[in-house]
Amino acid sequence: MHFLVDGHNLIPKIPGLSLRDLEDEERLIHLLQEYCRLSRHSVEVYFDRAAPGHAHTQQYGTVKAHFIRNSITADQAIIDRLRRLGKTAANWTVISSDRRVQVEARSARARVMTSENFARQILKQLEDSFGELRDVSVREEELSEWLKVFGPEEKGNT
Repeated sequence: MHFLVDGHNLIPKIPGLSLRDLEDEERLIHLLQEYCRLSRHSVEVYFDRAAPGHAHTQQYGTVKAHFIRNSITADQAIIDRLRRLGKTAANWTVISSDRRVQVEARSARARVMTSENFARQILKQLEDSFGELRDVSVREEELSEWLKVFGPEEKGNT
């Protein structure tokens, strides 16, 4: 299955991720990579408001991240991608809670899933997969890296 994801729409729906985090996009990409590895799906994730001169597309395994220039939104970039897909849009699922994107996706014959439901699907896939691995030993540096990526947010000093 192939997914087109509005990244900034999904981030606040996933526990431990926040749009206030400077590395929110990177953390979501890592989470999506793991989800794709376990589920054998592919994802194109769209992030709007790329810094000037930093709009680009980068491949991360089965996750393709599009960092969209300021002149358009991730919503519009997803809609444009659906139009370019033509009839093959029916093979894709659009992940967004934005009503306009959902309407455009349905008119392109793509499937639609809200960001909330997709977040639950990701977490269930990870829980199911990692639940089976509980007895596997993990190196200390691997554990430390996982905690940095998926652990709770650190609170600033107040």
